[in-house]
Amino acid sequence: MDEISHRRVLKIALPIVLSNATVPLLGAVDTGVVGQMGEAAPIGAVGVGAVILASIYWIFSFLRMGTSGLVAQAHGGKDPAETGAILMRALMIAAAAGVMFILLQGVLFRAAFALAPASEEVESLTRNYLAIRIWGAPATIALFALTGWLIAVERTRGVLVLQFWMNGLNIALDFLFVLGVGWGVEGVAIATLIAEWSGLAMGLWLCRPAFAGGQWNDWARVFDRARIVRMMKVNGDIMIRSIGLQASFTTFVFLGARYGDVTLAANQVLLQFLEITAFGLDGFAFAAESLVGQAVGARSALSVRRASVVASQWGVGGSVALGLAFWFAGPPLIDLMTTEPDVRSAARSFLPWVAIAPVIGIASWMFDGIFIGATLSREMRNTMLASVVVYVVALLTLPPVLGNHGLWAALMVLNVARGTTMALFYRRAETAAAG
Repeated sequence: MDEISHRRVLKIALPIVLSNATVPLLGAVDTGVVGQMGEAAPIGAVGVGAVILASIYWIFSFLRMGTSGLVAQAHGGKDPAETGAILMRALMIAAAAGVMFILLQGVLFRAAFALAPASEEVESLTRNYLAIRIWGAPATIALFALTGWLIAVERTRGVLVLQFWMNGLNIALDFLFVLGVGWGVEGVAIATLIAEWSGLAMGLWLCRPAFAGGQWNDWARVFDRARIVRMMKVNGDIMIRSIGLQASFTTFVFLGARYGDVTLAANQVLLQFLEITAFGLDGFAFAAESLVGQAVGARSALSVRRASVVASQWGVGGSVALGLAFWFAGPPLIDLMTTEPDVRSAARSFLPWVAIAPVIGIASWMFDGIFIGATLSREMRNTMLASVVVYVVALLTLPPVLGNHGLWAALMVLNVARGTTMALFYRRAETAAAG
């Protein structure tokens, strides 16, 4: 392998950090434009609607993680034909999943609303939002696979271009449809739908090397039994892990709704800070994915360790910087996202949890990247399930005593449990390369 240096890690990570920064910015703008309406219900509706769709779509986030790990190993093993075949398999899964969600939208949304004890006004607005956005399901799920391929082959500048295009267009349409035309919550949904389909078109163009040379339609390779079985095993484990993680965050949002529309809106505002944390620090985790995966493909245990250490050093530094930024800049950022006085006050009272979240969560995020690169999917699944058990215990004990503060404390417990349990299995990443 080429030398794994700080410069190489930054070359992979920085475009991801910049591109991911636009994702929570989009969430903040979505929240901010409806926040200018001066009511709590539209903020809560956009938040609940986005969480419901994220919960559904994120089940298939294994297409990004599984594609990234498998393609990185094929890339490190000098097998370009397999990198194209892996992407084709992933895109086929994405198309089928997207169509399935559109057909089953009625059942899915009824189940979601049965679990979400929001007010009648919030639920009505959320239904309008979901009815529009569900038509972007095939594009959104396919983008998981395309992004994973770009990360695996170190084409992260392509990810930057893709995210800037999608989120820039979405933000511009938010202002046009909500503040300009006055479409409210429906305007936010239409803006996102248009951005999702345009992003799919650009993503396919950016991944055009995967379709060069005819490897994309080498059906004997694409449908090779052994390769499909391995992909299904890796993706199945990651899917279970993703369901556990997304269920944990969805539970957080739904339980927060029990404390009223103001607390629900405050939590939604603060969740934008957590998205900034996750997406920003994921840049270094993605660097670990690519470099660890290539090291495993090249059979270099030493390179696995070097990639893990160098990427994690940058991740820890970034987590401290973000925590300090949230502590000092949090109040004015909250004021930018909502004009409702009660929501501002409530968000300020819970801000300290958001300030410590990056430092508490960095271990879990970095180990995610390392394990994805090494395709330690079974270990990811098992540690996530164990952490969810710990999280459930925290939910049963802390919120009844501390209210919404207890809910935030339970979320911190989840991240501590994830980082601790995954650390116990790190050695297997090096063993995967040696074997």
